[in-house]
Amino acid sequence: MTNRIIDPSDDQPQDPALRPRNLDEYVGQTAVVENLKVYIRAAKNRGESMDHVLLAGPPGLGKTSLAYIIAEELGVEIRPTSGPVIERGGDLAAILSSLQPREVLFIDEIHRLNRAVEEVLYPAVEDFRVDIMLGQGPGASTVSMPLPPFTLIGATTRAGLLTRPLRDRFQIQFTMDFYTPSELATIIQRSAGRLQVKTTTEAAQEIARRARGTPRVANRLLRRARDFADVEGDGEIDLGIARLALGRLGIDEEGLDLNDRRVLETIATKFDGGPVGVDNLSTALGEERDTIEDVYEPYLIMRGFLQRTRQGRVITRLGLHHIGQPSPTSLFGG
Repeated sequence: MTNRIIDPSDDQPQDPALRPRNLDEYVGQTAVVENLKVYIRAAKNRGESMDHVLLAGPPGLGKTSLAYIIAEELGVEIRPTSGPVIERGGDLAAILSSLQPREVLFIDEIHRLNRAVEEVLYPAVEDFRVDIMLGQGPGASTVSMPLPPFTLIGATTRAGLLTRPLRDRFQIQFTMDFYTPSELATIIQRSAGRLQVKTTTEAAQEIARRARGTPRVANRLLRRARDFADVEGDGEIDLGIARLALGRLGIDEEGLDLNDRRVLETIATKFDGGPVGVDNLSTALGEERDTIEDVYEPYLIMRGFLQRTRQGRVITRLGLHHIGQPSPTSLFGG
């Protein structure tokens, strides 16, 4: 159940050519973009580094793209890294000490920083200094080294795992939302132009409708539709080719694939519709608990097919209808 084309958390590298280059090209997240324009312009007018930014939300919604755009709009370089890569405080201190004035430090998956690394980060983002330990044992001493003002951009898919002290040090915080089908259709049409493939409006809308509200998934589906257009058609992605490609990929009208439907069917048939604890569901599916919570559930819950309750996971009437199961009166009270 891994390497799904519709898994937005998959770490396959995205084609940089498909990423928006500036805020004017960025589609969706309207409130975030409009506020960022103000903050960026204000920082540039003052000749200062912009305040630190936290971007939270499900994977594939453009947090990394937005970080690169912020650096581009500020006219500075960006230094990308990720929480799991920075294993020791000294690793982070080395990165911080090499930053140039007003430069952007981008830490993806910032919720995965360990506590020792966080302790190094606090004085860096508050006072623009880093404390370096010299020597070992009783004779060790700490030297405080000043840093040039910089902008930290943190991205997280699990904001709830951030420690309170770390979250509070971000003066600007945004939560990214899922995209509407019309926004995704616009992104698909733009990406199709950059890939030099003809795509009809109807085909773009069909792909967008099944892309789970996520640009990363939309662009992946566009690429696979292009393959079918080249082999099964005349090179143009029309509505027929789009539906053929999506059908062959096992993606239904609501954007669910075989694995999503398996989750719903397991709850409906093996657990009488729920409630079922996530550990029992994990055992029944043969999947890790984190995979269920981070990969499968968010979209199923957003579409109204699944609910999280205190007692466990429950399939909704809508979810039962989608997989062709009757609604049990024992679950919904008649």
